[in-house]
Amino acid sequence: MKVRFLGTAAGGGAPQWNCGCRVCEHARREGVSRTQDGLAVSGDGASWYLVNASPDLRTQLLATPEIRPPPGTRDTPIRGVLFTSAELDHTLGLLGLRETTALDVYATASVHDALKTAFPIEAALGGYTRVREHRVRDGEPFDLDGGLRVTTVVLSGKRPRYAAALPAGEWVSAYRFETSGGVFVYAPGLSTWHTELVTGADVVVLDGTFLTEDELGPDRPASGMGHLAIREVLPLLGAHPGPRYVFTHLNNTNPLVLPGAPELAELAEVNASVAADGHLLEI
Repeated sequence: MKVRFLGTAAGGGAPQWNCGCRVCEHARREGVSRTQDGLAVSGDGASWYLVNASPDLRTQLLATPEIRPPPGTRDTPIRGVLFTSAELDHTLGLLGLRETTALDVYATASVHDALKTAFPIEAALGGYTRVREHRVRDGEPFDLDGGLRVTTVVLSGKRPRYAAALPAGEWVSAYRFETSGGVFVYAPGLSTWHTELVTGADVVVLDGTFLTEDELGPDRPASGMGHLAIREVLPLLGAHPGPRYVFTHLNNTNPLVLPGAPELAELAEVNASVAADGHLLEI
C-alpha cells in the first residue's frame, strides 16, 4: 500500500493568509508552507483514491508524480474520492475534478445529503461529469480497485457550520485501509479516543489540529470544536504501542507546523511524528 500526503494543514493552510500569530509569522519568515489536509491512497500503485479534496487540490495533484496522466492521454489513475466529513476544507476541491469522465464519491449518508442540499457541490459537478454516489456505513467494509479493503469508523456527529439545519447523523468518519501487506488508518477528525482504530494497525494518522486544549484561548477549547488535542492523546498512544503514529490537519496556530519545533520530542517518545506535505508512506 502507498499513501501520499497531499496536504497536512487544517482549513486555511499554514501560514493562514489573514493571520499574524507567532507561528504564521515564523512560517512566513522561514518559507514554511503547508497546504490543506488530504491523502492519495493506492493498494497496487496503479489505482489511486483521494481521501478528501481540499481547495488546494490542483496544486497538490500537480506535485504528485503518481497521479500524472500517461503521456499522450487525457486520463488519470484517480478512481474516486472518499470524504471523512463535509467540511469546506475537505470538499471544495471536488469541483477541480470536473474534467474527469466519471467519479466515484464515497461518504456517509449525512455527508452526501449535505453535498446535495446545503452545499450542492455534487449536483454542480454532475453538470460536467458523471458522479457515482456510494453511501458508506459505520463498520461495514467495502472493496476498492487495487486490492484495497476499506472500513468506515464513524467518529462523531459534528456538522459543518453551513449544515447546522440538517438532521443529526454520521458526519465525521475515519477510514481503515487494508491490503495483504498491512493496515493504514486515517482519522483527521478525532474528537474522542477509539481503541478499535489502532488495534492491529501498522500506521495510524490522527487529528493534529491543536497541540493543546486551550491553544485558541479558554473560550475556544479544542474539544468544543470537535478535536482531541495532541497532548491529550499522547498518553493514550503510550498505552497502545505497536503502530506508527502520525499527526496531520495542523492548525496554523499549532507550533508543530514548524520544522524542528521542540515539542516534536514529546511525540517521538511514543513513536509519533508529524506528517509533511508530499511525504510518501509505503506499508
